[in-house]
Amino acid sequence: MFEKFENVQIAHFDVKSQLPRWIYESAMRAAEMGEQARAAIVDVADLELRQKELREGFVNCLGGMPPSDTPLKPQITGTIPGNGFRVERVIFESRPHVYVTANLYIPDGVTEPRGAVLLLCGHREQAKHCDEYQTVCHYLVHAGLIVMSLDPLGQGERFGFYDPETKQAPMTSVTEHENVGRQCLPLGDSLARYMLHDAVRAIDYLCTRREVDPERIGVTGHSGGGTQTSLLMMYDERIAAAAPGGFIMNRPYFLLTGKAQDAEQKWPGFSALGFDHEDIVLAMAPRPVLVLATTYDSVPIEAPRHTVAVNRRFWDMYGKGEQLDIFEDEHVHRFTIPLARAAAGFFSKYLLGSAVVPPDEVIQLLPAEQLRCTQSGQVIGECAYARNVHAETVQRLAGYEKARQSLPDDVRKRQALAWLRNAVYFNRKPCDLNPRLSGGGEVEHLWALRTVWWSQRGLLNNALQFFDSKLAGRRLPVTIAVWDGGTREINAHAKWIEETCASGRIAMVLNPTGIGSLLPYLNSPEERPFKRFGMMDRYTDELMWLGDSMAAVRTYDVLRSVELATTMKNIDAEDMELYGSGRYALYAELAALLDPRVRNVRLDNRMSSIADWIREPFYDENDSLSFIIPGMLRYFDLPDADDWLSQEGRLGGTVPVISDSAS
Repeated sequence: MFEKFENVQIAHFDVKSQLPRWIYESAMRAAEMGEQARAAIVDVADLELRQKELREGFVNCLGGMPPSDTPLKPQITGTIPGNGFRVERVIFESRPHVYVTANLYIPDGVTEPRGAVLLLCGHREQAKHCDEYQTVCHYLVHAGLIVMSLDPLGQGERFGFYDPETKQAPMTSVTEHENVGRQCLPLGDSLARYMLHDAVRAIDYLCTRREVDPERIGVTGHSGGGTQTSLLMMYDERIAAAAPGGFIMNRPYFLLTGKAQDAEQKWPGFSALGFDHEDIVLAMAPRPVLVLATTYDSVPIEAPRHTVAVNRRFWDMYGKGEQLDIFEDEHVHRFTIPLARAAAGFFSKYLLGSAVVPPDEVIQLLPAEQLRCTQSGQVIGECAYARNVHAETVQRLAGYEKARQSLPDDVRKRQALAWLRNAVYFNRKPCDLNPRLSGGGEVEHLWALRTVWWSQRGLLNNALQFFDSKLAGRRLPVTIAVWDGGTREINAHAKWIEETCASGRIAMVLNPTGIGSLLPYLNSPEERPFKRFGMMDRYTDELMWLGDSMAAVRTYDVLRSVELATTMKNIDAEDMELYGSGRYALYAELAALLDPRVRNVRLDNRMSSIADWIREPFYDENDSLSFIIPGMLRYFDLPDADDWLSQEGRLGGTVPVISDSAS
């Protein structure tokens, strides 16, 4: 009976443009902060301070780095002769029972330590033994360099969810990265910490090889491998030269593409600290850097050109301006042969002392099966007790749960609420509500009023108030409802609205940011805005870069709706309740924790806990970023919130739960 209200739009304001505009403007302010900080660098001392701040801030954004004290226990499982080189098939342990597979290319006739290059593969399922990355290895080894090509998590021989019995993996590469990467976030982690750590341990391994000079180790990679190269450039000062490909840009340019990025390419809070891709390059000064780019890439070519240009002055401070450069190929997103040749010349020049660009005719790729380090083709099921990132995350979760439970309850609650308040109110721009009515109507015996107000500067919220028409003109208690889909799903909650109104209350259905009539414009009628890498995921990702989250923004929206209720003539502010249903029930509960004016909160069909969602390896990924506040599980989980509200007598009714299993 409520269908006519589900698609009602907001008059007088372009609310569908507000979220993308607000996020873009916030990102531009963060970028400007970084530009000002880099512009203030006038000498080497300033530059070195910036590099130090970058390393420390960046590691904090990733959730800290795992220890590197696990013995590598390297195994060479075979050797393959090549055309002027040999390839060793290597397995080592980066963390306990985390096995890394790699190919080590060694030129014939090596008699003393020489320069080496770590090749970090992008998002190709076969990784180190696919044609693209094999080709790069061949150009580098024919230039006289030792080359180590690494399988990233979820790729090559490291499928995290591989089933040895069926010989199948339900997800690999980007899909696996995003699946496990999202579960890292509530712990305050990024998947990047694990990929970076694998690369650091690969450098550790190279340093043990008698053929390698530890002072002359470089790194390169493209796309996702360019991401990993960038991580290593910022973190590991042992890197003597770097050639990142298909990744270096900056946030302002990338935002213009409207594209999403993989899980390890998201570093929560990095932009909020005033850091950007310019700082990735700056971190290497004055060591040699060659940025590899293709002109028809999804990464706008203007971005790497800009980043190289603005950084050159830092190399000039050392009199080494020629050691920062960019090489471009007219091609789409790929580690092309011209890029491989350029990398070979660059690394041989700076790591061997003489630039060598091998001729194309010497490149003779090897059969992929000969490069596999395991007999089965996967470490899971073959290497003893092999673990995936999901297992590591669950173990890390258990550590945080134990740490939380070790605190007295009052201390834990005080710390949790202080953290939550900071997260929800982070960087908000206070403003007057300026509420106004924006239409209404009648459905059978109920009145409906649409109200619009400012939640924060630049972001309008709205709600539909329903109440019994016989009670019009009276001051009524209110229940503010938050559920998945907002007013677009009113008809699905018709029974609740009718029962609430029948009890003499106003049922106020809230559209928090990006929901219901506030959903941004779609590119097409068929667009699915809440799918993985969909429109809302992209906005949520950018909020996390900015040290924020969609869950925090929407929790703040609920708090502002409570504030609104205290100002409205038709509402009895002494009797305000919150009702949450589905995943978005989280927003109601968190708001109730922060605002004692909420007398009661009822939660239906809510998640049991964020921890339970993390423990489930196969979950429904649609809209699964919407309930994540990065770092929350370091302080509390939903059952803690239930307990605290119950102790205060403010948790009403039951809390049925929903399953997040994808099955």
